[in-house]
Amino acid sequence: MNDPQKKPTEAEPEATQADAGPDAKGHEHDAAQASGEPASNGSEGQDGSRKDDRAAALEAEVASLKDQLLRNLAETENMRRRAQREREDTAKYAVSSFAKELVAVADNLRRAVEAVTPEQREQDEALKNLLTGVEATERQLQAAFDRAGIKRMEALGEQFDPNFHQVVFEVENTGKPGGTIVQVLQEGYTIHGRLLREAMVGAAKRGADEPVSRVDTSA
Repeated sequence: MNDPQKKPTEAEPEATQADAGPDAKGHEHDAAQASGEPASNGSEGQDGSRKDDRAAALEAEVASLKDQLLRNLAETENMRRRAQREREDTAKYAVSSFAKELVAVADNLRRAVEAVTPEQREQDEALKNLLTGVEATERQLQAAFDRAGIKRMEALGEQFDPNFHQVVFEVENTGKPGGTIVQVLQEGYTIHGRLLREAMVGAAKRGADEPVSRVDTSA
């Protein structure tokens, strides 16, 4: 009998990737880099930097808008206060012209009372009653002045102040310091602290060697 023939041996399988060794892996990594694939770490860093820049720009814009808003609010408040002061001043001083006429009436009432001596008043009952009515009217007028902020200035004995007094004449040898008001010819008035009518006065004459006193007008 003839011996069976041997089967031809199968071809050995090709080497697998695992068997290729470290050199093959290195070549693949180099090929990937050569193909232009972006590095993930560098891209993320650039995106983070751009986000930080945008956030800083937004914060600066918000701060600028906030500052502008505060300035506008402050200016609006100042305008409101100025308008309110103007309205108040208008209400206070709108009657100044009319008030000047009223103080002239007060002057005439006072002159009428002072023109009658106490003896004449007691001797004439009709005159006495008339003066009583005049004095009552004078008191009512003064009460109206008080409600309107109109005040009579006390000038007698005070030092002359060009802001409130008008010197009509000077008196020598009064024994008082120069510039002292020794007589009031016409009462002065203020309205809410502002001059309404200056007082007409007579003042002590200043001596040649007497220093000029300075009046504080800063108030």
